Amino acid sequence: MSRRLLLLLTLTCAVGVGTVYFPQAVSPLVGAALHESPGSAALVVSAIQIGYTAGIFLLVPLGDRLPHRPFLVTLLALTGVGLLVAGCAPGLAPLIAAAAVVGVTTVAAQVIGPLAAGLVAADRRGAVLGTLLSGSTGGMLLARTFGGTLGEWLGWRAPYLAAGAVALLLAAVLARALPVTAPTSRQPYAALLAAPLRLLRAEPELRRSCLYQATVFGGFSAVWTCLALLLTGPVYGLGAHAVGMLALVGAVTMLCTPYAGRLVDRVGPDRVNLGCLLGVLLSAAVLAAGAGGGPAGPAALVAGTLLLDISMQSGMLANQARVYALRPDARSRLNTAYMTCAYLGGSGGSWLGVRIYGGTGWPGVCVLVAVLAGIALARHLVASRGPGRDARQAGDGGRGDRCASASVALPPSPRLSKQPVGRRAF
Repeated sequence: MSRRLLLLLTLTCAVGVGTVYFPQAVSPLVGAALHESPGSAALVVSAIQIGYTAGIFLLVPLGDRLPHRPFLVTLLALTGVGLLVAGCAPGLAPLIAAAAVVGVTTVAAQVIGPLAAGLVAADRRGAVLGTLLSGSTGGMLLARTFGGTLGEWLGWRAPYLAAGAVALLLAAVLARALPVTAPTSRQPYAALLAAPLRLLRAEPELRRSCLYQATVFGGFSAVWTCLALLLTGPVYGLGAHAVGMLALVGAVTMLCTPYAGRLVDRVGPDRVNLGCLLGVLLSAAVLAAGAGGGPAGPAALVAGTLLLDISMQSGMLANQARVYALRPDARSRLNTAYMTCAYLGGSGGSWLGVRIYGGTGWPGVCVLVAVLAGIALARHLVASRGPGRDARQAGDGGRGDRCASASVALPPSPRLSKQPVGRRAF
């Protein structure tokens, strides 16, 4: 893979993931412009996250069935059109509907990962996937700055219209730049959809990773959805751009995730997960100190969100390492199961966070984060009674992968089985 193509795919990941997150910073502007309550306006955020979860489950498995170039171009084109429709929505109900459609189609980042893994040799795969993850992380963080700042200057519609234009431009570029690929599976659509569910039922380590990420991402989404309400409310009285500026602090996460990946390789995912869950618990306490405003309030919010971002992203790396070790021949379907559960947790956390904020304020949201992290930590402590799991997974030279792959019978792809790993002929 050329550097130019890698840069283009990284940018596409950033735009795709950023589309899910910039509405968090714009939500207060939507409520004020459309004369809706903050809780009602926040439904736009929940709608796009629910749509994204549905898109991961319904569309990402097609990455094994359809050629990547037309598939990705179509997804980006639909995302662009949906964003333009959202930016022109006359009221809240049409905006929520358009946001849900955009969420379903903006799953390009989840399709690009398997595509990139097949375009490079095995000894470069980790570096390439790490670069793509940095792009996704950067898109997630910078999207709030983009949405809040542009929305503050030009109104809430401007971020939607600008993002729609960028998505359509990327679709046109990818139509010419992406290589031609052959599908790796001929399974019917129903079989592709059923495979993640069968894997969830058969793989306890997959279920455990899904629980960790669903709970942590639920708390993460609750914090960032309600943070806009806190900063623009009477305690701080700031504009929507303040949410975007606060998100810039999280750019440090882009520097931490490569180190977290190397740490997973050295000590195993379980130890990294333990540190991340403890980090989320600590972040809840730090964030709670920002409820009262004053001189210490902004510092607490900065430190708490930074700790939460680093813990969530590093935990995601650890969970993915555990999940990908289960079935090397079914990583796209494993990723579908894992990410679907993660975003179901995120959608639920966003929805629940808004309602808790309306009843108990910011301290209630921080309690929610602590409770969710506590659930995952309790499950982790139970799992840690089986010593040496990570050492066996990391040190068996792949034998654990092959043994685990026998636990679920998924039809092999004839086309894939004839090609050496990491060097598909495109």
